[in-house]
Amino acid sequence: MTNDERALASTGYKRLPAPLRHSRLIEMARKNNFVHVVEVAAALGVSEMTIRRDLMELEREGVLVRTHGGAIPEGDSVAAPFVDREEPAFAARLRERNDEKRRIAAAAAALVDRRMSVALDVGSSTHILAEALVEAVHVKFFTTSLRTALLLGEHGREVYVPAGQIRGEEVSVCGKSACDEFERFWFDIAFLGVCGITADGLYDYSTEDSDMKRVYMRRSRQKVLLCDSAKYNHMSLIKIADLDHVDLLISDAPPPPNIAAALAKANVEIVIAPALAGG
Repeated sequence: MTNDERALASTGYKRLPAPLRHSRLIEMARKNNFVHVVEVAAALGVSEMTIRRDLMELEREGVLVRTHGGAIPEGDSVAAPFVDREEPAFAARLRERNDEKRRIAAAAAALVDRRMSVALDVGSSTHILAEALVEAVHVKFFTTSLRTALLLGEHGREVYVPAGQIRGEEVSVCGKSACDEFERFWFDIAFLGVCGITADGLYDYSTEDSDMKRVYMRRSRQKVLLCDSAKYNHMSLIKIADLDHVDLLISDAPPPPNIAAALAKANVEIVIAPALAGG
C-alpha cells in the first residue's frame, strides 16, 4: 500500500461523496502518475467496480485516461516526478505489487534460452524472475544478490557471484572489486531493476548497486528493464543512466505519455506483460 493509499484509507474514503472521491483520485494520479484499480480498491475496502466507475466518469470529464489496470493523468496534467527518499525493506518490496511483478517476470523469462549468460540485478522484480528461471538448464547466471544466488544454487543452476562487500539488508555484493570482476564478462542479456523511471532516465537508491547496474549495461548484448507501473515518474537519489542505455522495458501497464514519448525517442521497446493463465 502506498503512502497516498494509507492516507486515503485513514480518511474513511468509502464514505466520501463522489465529488470528493474524484478529487482524491485526481490528486493521487497527478502525484504518482498512475492509479491502480486493484490496489486502491483493496487498500480502501471498496469494490473494484466502484473505482472503475469513478475512473470512467473522470475520463469522460477529460481529467484522466484509463489504462490497463488503472488510469493516468490526461495529457499535460502529468505532475513533476515524485522523489522516493528511503529504500523500503526487501521483504516489503517483495510483497508489494507481487502479482504485477510475476506477470513481468513471466514475460522476461520467455527471453532466456539455453546456453545464455544471464545477468540478474538486485531487487524484488529480478528475484521473482529468478524464481521463474529455476528450471532453466544450461544457463549461466551472474548476480550480486546473494538471495538470488542461493535460490538458483539450491535448484542446481550454474551461478556466479563476485567478491566484494555485502550491502546491508539488501544482501548484495558491492564495491570496486565486484564491479571489476563482472566487468571481465560479456552477458547475452541483463535484467535490471530500478526504484523509478522518469522521462529523464533511470533511478535507484544505492550508489553501490547503481555502479553494478552500469556494468551490466556496458557488458550486455541486450539490456532489459523490469519496472512495474507504480515506479513511473518516480525518482531517487541516484540517476543510473539515460533511457537509451536500455533496449527493452517490461511493465504491467503502459507508461504515461511523457515517459512513453521519451522511450520512443530513445528507441526503447515496450512490452506490457499479459495476465497470467488462471489469474
